Amino acid sequence: MAPNTYTVEFKPAQPKIKKYIPLILTAIVIIADQITKALIVKNIPLYSVGASFFGDFLRIVHVCNPGIAFSIGQGWSVAVRGILFRVIPLIVIILVIAVYIRNDDFSQLQRWAISGIIGGGLGNLIDRFFRTEGVVDFIDVKFYGLFGLDRWPTFNVADSAVVVCGILLIISFLIMLKKEKKEAAA
Repeated sequence: MAPNTYTVEFKPAQPKIKKYIPLILTAIVIIADQITKALIVKNIPLYSVGASFFGDFLRIVHVCNPGIAFSIGQGWSVAVRGILFRVIPLIVIILVIAVYIRNDDFSQLQRWAISGIIGGGLGNLIDRFFRTEGVVDFIDVKFYGLFGLDRWPTFNVADSAVVVCGILLIISFLIMLKKEKKEAAA
């Protein structure tokens, strides 16, 4: 009888490139956001309407927001805004990137959604660090009095990426929870 022989094969750890591919969306969002903002700044005078579509349903305008979403904090001091709207978001984005890299449990949809959120966050942070007047916003949509708003607060490509990808991320987590509950019940 021949002795048992075992072959052990050592393979160097291969990077999981698949988990990094969605970061392409981060770059696309940042580039699209900064190009559109540069075009707005160059071609539309500040606080004016550059174009209207479908009557006045959609307008391309040029405004700057020194605050955050819905212009919150725009009247605060420069020092407070600097800490709250630059430093803290930068730390949060760094933490999100670290979790993205270290976590192997995210689905591909979740990775794409997180990448879009990172891109949007970085797009607006670029404005906060390099535009003294604040974040450039330019998409202005009529809201027909819903929630007491005639027009939705003006936004940009980065804001859109954060909202759309945030919704996708929440939906993906809800689907994952439903699937886990179903598997636990079975």
